[in-house]
Amino acid sequence: MKTRCLVVLIVSITSVCRSADLPRSNPEAEGVSSPAVLSFIEAVDNVDSMHSFMLVRHGRVVAEGWWSPYRAGARHSLYSLSKSFTSTAVGLAIAEGKLKLDDEVLKFFLDEAPSEPSVNLQAMRVSDLLRMSTGQQTEPPRTAGEPWTKTFLAHSVPFKPGTHFLYNTSATYMQSAIVQKATGQTVLDYLRPRLFEPLGIDAPTWETSPQGISTGGYGLSIRTEDIAKFGQLYLQKGKWHDKQLVPAAWIEAATAQQTSNGSNPDSDWDQGYGYQFWRCRNGAYRGDGAFGQYCIVLPEQDAVIAITSGVKDMQAILNLVWQKLLPALNSSTLASDDEANRKLQQTLQGLTVRLPENISEHSKFPEKKYTFPANELKLETVALERDAAGGHETLLTRVAGVEQQIACGRGKWHEGLAAWGPLVQQPVAAAAGWSNDEFTAKICFYETPFIITVRLKLSGDELIFNSESNVGFGRTKQPELVGKSQ
Repeated sequence: MKTRCLVVLIVSITSVCRSADLPRSNPEAEGVSSPAVLSFIEAVDNVDSMHSFMLVRHGRVVAEGWWSPYRAGARHSLYSLSKSFTSTAVGLAIAEGKLKLDDEVLKFFLDEAPSEPSVNLQAMRVSDLLRMSTGQQTEPPRTAGEPWTKTFLAHSVPFKPGTHFLYNTSATYMQSAIVQKATGQTVLDYLRPRLFEPLGIDAPTWETSPQGISTGGYGLSIRTEDIAKFGQLYLQKGKWHDKQLVPAAWIEAATAQQTSNGSNPDSDWDQGYGYQFWRCRNGAYRGDGAFGQYCIVLPEQDAVIAITSGVKDMQAILNLVWQKLLPALNSSTLASDDEANRKLQQTLQGLTVRLPENISEHSKFPEKKYTFPANELKLETVALERDAAGGHETLLTRVAGVEQQIACGRGKWHEGLAAWGPLVQQPVAAAAGWSNDEFTAKICFYETPFIITVRLKLSGDELIFNSESNVGFGRTKQPELVGKSQ
């Protein structure tokens, strides 16, 4: 009897897990051309680095792939795609009567307002925060020294709210703070039973400010399929499994053009802005985040595209979506094409972030420790250990007095934990290669967009050290350092 109950329990849990995922189908059955999707994959595979891709048509996943070491089960930092989730929380709080779209922002922060608030600050409303039209000319800073809400309210508001578009992450933080004031919960906790759990989004995480408020404009981490589910929910006007999770009227307003923000017909950043959603060309809309995190919704084609990446040119990816994928979405089913579908699936399953070149074996590289003079990276020592039996090299570093070891697979990814610069210790996959007398390691922080490339080259008794990140908000290539053997 106990065994039967256990089997029933396991089957029940498995059914719940499976039902939480989107259903699968093949491309042609949903009117999608496999060769066209393959053409898109081949094109974006030339971009370093793509991390994941999922195409949903008529509510079914028809193509999905992850560039190893990225994988389906790992969360990925969304950066500003988080904003679309924050605005959803605002919409739900409005629907529950916790606040109003036209509420004045100052209403929620009377104890943090300037002693003599300007007329424009007094006129700023929740709707102005949502559509990035606060009236501010520059974005208020967010520092550890003062509450972010107080800094925001102290910032100059030279324009009448609603008349001047400024992409403003601090304005999204204010939305998060308002939801927390109105509901008594962080945006993460507030959305958990209302959005995340119904969609089957497991264990989302969200960074918080020093004041314990979800950062709102960034900081949410979820899986690629979770991004696709969110887009599908919006495509379905807020309905999920016959339950209205988000009011349809809010979906319509949030994804409509609420603010004009440019006139370039070739830019997907000039098509208008809604409530923390961008309007796109071709009748689409999206949430997106720095370095290529996308949730693209195409209502006319009944499709959703989810992408995570670490790219410098976000418009280039959208251009490929319109050039390659949009024509692939047909109005009726297509004849089955087993060979094309097989080739597509084979390509999707074999994707990988580019590994370092490995064209030589440099067994004479000395296992010495190299010491560096004071530098802005705070790098003190570097050493390299080879493990012929294990098929990997171990990069040994001491930075600001902290030692760490990063095992790098030789021509393959090796997983572990590491920190680097501002990146705190977290899961990584690292790979190494040799090219003549130069050692190259790629350290992939696969829950983020960031991949660090380290190059070591011998010059007599000196070691030349170079490092760079694939993407970043500032300088990505660090100054060359030279260390001497001990």
